[in-house]
Amino acid sequence: MGAQVMQTKRGGLGRGLSAILEDAVQEPAAGAGGVAINEIPLAFIEPNPFQPRTHFDPEALQELADSIKALGVIQPITVRRLSNDSYQIISGERRLQASKMAGLNAIPAYVRTADDEQMLEMAIVENVQRQDLNPIEIGLAYKRLMDECRLTIEQTAEKVGKKRPTVNNYLRLLRLPPEIQAGLKENKITMGHARALISVDNPLVQLSIYKDVVEKGLSVRDVEEKVKNLGEKPKIEKKTPVPSSPMEIQLKTVRESLESRFQTRVQVNAKDDGKGEIRLKFYSMDDLNRLLELLGQ
Repeated sequence: MGAQVMQTKRGGLGRGLSAILEDAVQEPAAGAGGVAINEIPLAFIEPNPFQPRTHFDPEALQELADSIKALGVIQPITVRRLSNDSYQIISGERRLQASKMAGLNAIPAYVRTADDEQMLEMAIVENVQRQDLNPIEIGLAYKRLMDECRLTIEQTAEKVGKKRPTVNNYLRLLRLPPEIQAGLKENKITMGHARALISVDNPLVQLSIYKDVVEKGLSVRDVEEKVKNLGEKPKIEKKTPVPSSPMEIQLKTVRESLESRFQTRVQVNAKDDGKGEIRLKFYSMDDLNRLLELLGQ
């Protein structure tokens, strides 16, 4: 089926990553001040395997479908071409699903070239910038961006337009026991509750306080008080002393790299004879299993 072409004015995609994608469209400009958009059959579009969002609110999706029935798809999606009759979505998953619900046969789309790593990066950045992922999905998205695109926390923060401590806070949520992570995804607790619980080292104590939050409706301040009474004050990142020798500089670099890779505290000790040890800290059996998987065990 041949692709039909229609025109739209520049700027129709709004701000952020969409503006970048508009400039990267493969198709030539349709005319002065215009850019070509393909009308692609929905049957030709495959899901994005790098989609970080795992849940779409059914009610919100239906509202979008109703809007599309009335007004059409105002903001085109972005896809990459796999073959003449096959495309893979980069951004706009909700619009794609809602268009199917609305009974559309085709959808306006920008087409661009991207490899798998670029697909992952664009999908994550697009979704995180829209700010409608839950905190655990955001944390997993940041971790996947770091692992699969080989980025540091600083580089990840730059990619998503956030400060380093913000990215680190979301990554730290992944150290919480699975039950607490599930509660955060299901809105049983807030990000504030979770951040207070992170400062507790003992997973059993974390779970005990979490259950009190759910059963008794404790506020964030209540949780902070509980943590304070436990004698476990929220951890503050300590300034690392300036290394005094080339060996210390090298060990510091190795430690920071390992902590970024494994998302846990790491100790790297070396003796004068060159021998030493590396210690990884885990906070639960699930956390241990996670580390073992990363180590290929």
